[in-house]
Amino acid sequence: MSEQNAPGARGEDAEREPDGGARRAHVPHVLDPAGMREQYRAEGIEAEGFAAEPMDQFGRWFADAVAAGIFEPNAMVVSTADTRGRPSSRTVLLKQYAARGFVFYTNHTSRKGREIAENPHVALLFPWHPMARQVLVTGTAAHVDRAETAAYFHSRPHGSQLGAWASEQSRVVASREVLDEQYARLAARYPEGSEVPVPPHWGGYLVTPETVEFWQGRENRLHDRLRYRRTGGEQGAEPEWTLERLSP
Repeated sequence: MSEQNAPGARGEDAEREPDGGARRAHVPHVLDPAGMREQYRAEGIEAEGFAAEPMDQFGRWFADAVAAGIFEPNAMVVSTADTRGRPSSRTVLLKQYAARGFVFYTNHTSRKGREIAENPHVALLFPWHPMARQVLVTGTAAHVDRAETAAYFHSRPHGSQLGAWASEQSRVVASREVLDEQYARLAARYPEGSEVPVPPHWGGYLVTPETVEFWQGRENRLHDRLRYRRTGGEQGAEPEWTLERLSP
């Protein structure tokens, strides 16, 4: 968007200081983020009612989100960082959860894939806003084996399989037409009903959790936050967890 077309760029949309400097643009109240707030009135959560293991508790809350009709309840924000600590985030779909952790699939040469290769520490966020709930996870990401990747890849719709080949994810592409042409060539090579090979640059990641926080919105911003923190158990052994309450 050019400056002349940007909101607040015209004289009637922005106030000016006497010396010509711009003051805060006049924003209608309905569009002003400072005036946007909700009072959460959900019931509280207590440690006594939680499962002993965080993934069991996640399963309970995930079932609640599905039952509540949350749009794409498996959508999660995945945050990664490079070796210099510069973060990036994007929304990805969770494809499996179990005692071992959380699994998602992506292009290994994408920005997130490159950053995980440099720095395996990641964060996940499930933003179930209509329920005033969030689940926040920190942990480490590692590749799942190729057999598991292949099994999931071949369960995807045919078009999604082709898309994994067509897109050089996170790379600059000259135009939409170039992307569509790449897809069309693949569709001609692998018509509907044929087996599409698994791209070598595409696969799954398992996020092994170190902390899992369950956040419930409450009145007056005094939210409930219960966090499982891994306190024991060597790699490959059964983890031990401490459940603690955090200040909102």
